[in-house]
Amino acid sequence: MTTVAMRQKLADYLKTADDKKVKAIYTMVEDEINTLANDWTDDFKKELIARSKSFNNGTAKTYTWEETKQAAIKKVKSKRKNAA
Repeated sequence: MTTVAMRQKLADYLKTADDKKVKAIYTMVEDEINTLANDWTDDFKKELIARSKSFNNGTAKTYTWEETKQAAIKKVKSKRKNAA
């Protein structure tokens, strides 16, 4: 079963489930729901919007896959060298 199908089945179930079951399910995921709702501060959202605009208008500094891979390799080698 796909995740989409699971979501739909859960949504359909929750519409008709008795209160006790809804409360039990909510209790199982309450911390995660609250955490997800509070993860993105206003400053974080503003930064994401600014970066998105920068990317869309072509002013963002971007890297090719090869540049990214080489930077990662260089970083790993540097850490290994410093750890030795």
